[in-house]
Amino acid sequence: MPTRLRLSFEELGPTFVKFGQLMASRPDLIPQDYIDEMSLLQDQVQPLDYKVIEQVLSEDLGADWKKHFQSIEEKPLGSASIAQVHRAQLINGAKVVLKVQRPGIVLTINDDLNVLYFIAELLERYIPEIRPFNPVGMVDEYFKTLELETNFVVEANNIRKFKENFKNEKNVQIPTVYFELITERVLVMEEMLGKRLSQEDSLRQENVVAAEVVKAGLRAYLKMVFIDGFFHGDLHAGNFFVFPNNKIGLIDFGVVGRLNSKTQTSIVNMLIALSKEDYTRLAYEYVDLAPFSESVNVDLFAKELQSLISPYYGLTSKHMNIGKILMSSSSIAASQGLSVPTELMMFFKSIVSIEGLGQKITSDFDFLQFTLTMVSDVAQHQFQPTKFIDEANILLRESRGFLNTLPRQLNMILRRMNSPDYRTKISVDGVDHLTKTIHVSFNLLFLGIIIAALIVSSSMIYTHEAAWQLGGMPGFSLIGYLLAATLGVAAFINYIKKT
Repeated sequence: MPTRLRLSFEELGPTFVKFGQLMASRPDLIPQDYIDEMSLLQDQVQPLDYKVIEQVLSEDLGADWKKHFQSIEEKPLGSASIAQVHRAQLINGAKVVLKVQRPGIVLTINDDLNVLYFIAELLERYIPEIRPFNPVGMVDEYFKTLELETNFVVEANNIRKFKENFKNEKNVQIPTVYFELITERVLVMEEMLGKRLSQEDSLRQENVVAAEVVKAGLRAYLKMVFIDGFFHGDLHAGNFFVFPNNKIGLIDFGVVGRLNSKTQTSIVNMLIALSKEDYTRLAYEYVDLAPFSESVNVDLFAKELQSLISPYYGLTSKHMNIGKILMSSSSIAASQGLSVPTELMMFFKSIVSIEGLGQKITSDFDFLQFTLTMVSDVAQHQFQPTKFIDEANILLRESRGFLNTLPRQLNMILRRMNSPDYRTKISVDGVDHLTKTIHVSFNLLFLGIIIAALIVSSSMIYTHEAAWQLGGMPGFSLIGYLLAATLGVAAFINYIKKT
């Protein structure tokens, strides 16, 4: 069954392949035999024929593309859902890896996404309980992510940014990119000579200590999130390299997340609130980050967060999964009418991947406790004088235009208020409904008076002798009663329709 499931994912396309990769990073959620099989999706998808690779290179780099390379290994180093990787050597002798996109993959992804959009629209239309989670919006964000991931020019620029951010970190290696050979379907970058974490002997290299590798990886991740605001969004074992002496390397930067200063601060506050079991503060951080909503009940939200998290408080990652808990807390936020920002959801998902890496290296590492040791460094970064000066300059620039126009705007307002034709528009919610209700009420009152008059007049005629009789009663009385009954039925039906 695990093999059949993997083959089904490969057949269904890259969207499902990536879902399988996520499954492979969570040994706490699925059995080990499924993890072993899904791990093959990371590096062992059915490879393309080398002639296909040559055709893509010819189309993107020109007919004379071979002049850039001394050699290219025909056997692929790895074959993933979107691209295939080959070892190569440039004409200057540099050892590189050549990443070439699968022909037609963009059309395949679009077909998969059309199916996902159709399913999401059905869910929103027929299952009201799922609407707060905005499934169509989620597919839309996934589409944007895949659109960027299939453009290797964007990925090359991401690698450049990460290399710049980690230029002073001796224990983290980011590959060099050769921009002169970059196109939307071709990426050439420095070969990483370490061992992928997905390899069984990756932690048996010289002077490698598992706990130190975990710390180096988490330190790099937390720097991305809290200091750079630019983090790797797909850190599974196939993208994480281990070198001798506890040095690490990262590749595959197609999926990245970005955090502004406000979100970074809120995430720090969330983690501090988790460490202190301050669920009210955690709830308010959600409220501050999400678009304004009048329907949220913060006290109830905090109580539900406490019910979710408190049973696991104090446990290490061997028994607790912070990423899973945070993902569940976002579901609670959505049920309270809060729209969780996309960048925050990506951060939560990245924690899921990070915990998968940590559990693959060592089964008992406290993710939350280690993260909190970084808070002082983060606070120092966020409150350093140069940052305050930069923010003050931005505030002054934005305020300058407002202060320049303020006297003129105040003068215009005062002149308008002093005008004899000045009118103020007041909009009150529910007035239209009230007007409609009054209109219906007056119509019913008018019909009621008519019906009452018909009944009274018919009763007065009934008490007198009349020459014209129908059914044993005066004819005019019978007609009056029938008209009153007809108008009464009509009034009742009209009332039902209006309400």
